[in-house]
Amino acid sequence: MNAILRRAMQDSDNYVIELDYTDSKGQTTRRVISPIRFLPGNRLLALCLCREAPRQFHLNRCSNVRLARAEQFMMPVAMAAL
Repeated sequence: MNAILRRAMQDSDNYVIELDYTDSKGQTTRRVISPIRFLPGNRLLALCLCREAPRQFHLNRCSNVRLARAEQFMMPVAMAAL
């Protein structure tokens, strides 16, 4: 997963990340993010294209992480509950 995130960080003009994120309440949503940097405590700072704002993501709550072409998305991206 970290290699995929790094690739998107290094080429943020061309790539974003699609992932499923489970919040602290157990709600899982499909997100599209542009990763910015890794943070202490196994977290990631990223621009969430669904919320149009920077957010912190706990990496252990991320699943189905996939590199995607940025040109496929326009903000805001609809957030889908899973």
